[in-house]
Amino acid sequence: MHYDLYYWPGIQGRGEFVRLVLEDVGAEYTDVAREPGGMKKMQAALAKGLEGVRPFAPPFLRAGKIVLAQAANITRFLGERHGLAPASEHGRLAASTIALTIADLVAEVHDTHHPLTVDKAYETQKAAARKRAAEFRRGRIPKFTDYLERILAANGKVLVGRSISYADLSAFQIVEGLEYAFPKAMKRRHGKMKKLLALRDAVAARPGIARYLASTRRLPFSEEGIFRHYPELDAK
Repeated sequence: MHYDLYYWPGIQGRGEFVRLVLEDVGAEYTDVAREPGGMKKMQAALAKGLEGVRPFAPPFLRAGKIVLAQAANITRFLGERHGLAPASEHGRLAASTIALTIADLVAEVHDTHHPLTVDKAYETQKAAARKRAAEFRRGRIPKFTDYLERILAANGKVLVGRSISYADLSAFQIVEGLEYAFPKAMKRRHGKMKKLLALRDAVAARPGIARYLASTRRLPFSEEGIFRHYPELDAK
């Protein structure tokens, strides 16, 4: 199966959660909007739909006649299709629960630099962003990382089952993103998230992921994506 991934070119964003799964399982895929003429194809798909499905926004994925959107939904689809998910219904639902919770965290990260509106630049809402980021550092980073750490303490080296799943890949990306956006705040958390950091390292060492991270396909974090490093929003 060849997949078509539709996401904004030039940034990792939410599309990166999907890319990590595709790269880990060695799937053949086209990052459509990074190809010549790809942005027009993506815009046409958003305007007119694909296979009768009209995604609200990227990322969305085409797998033959199947089209689906929402990062956590796509990673679940791919994980279950390619053996990167628990076999039992209980495990599959548990993995989805964690992935959707991580998606909530991603939205909160975005709102630290765009707390008022997504339609205006960060520079127009700096004062509100400072307040939002301070609360995020104080309360939300500990809440979410403690949640994942407790799951690992109860389950073992991975979040669900006995082997790495797409939920673990999502946890890897959220840790990497938080480390980039809030390095000072995250450094102070390291002693309380040792299992989560160990999981991050285990995911990074997987052959498919390691190759991807060393390639030009893995774009760097930047101040154009979801995870942005503005020193004034990090801990003092």
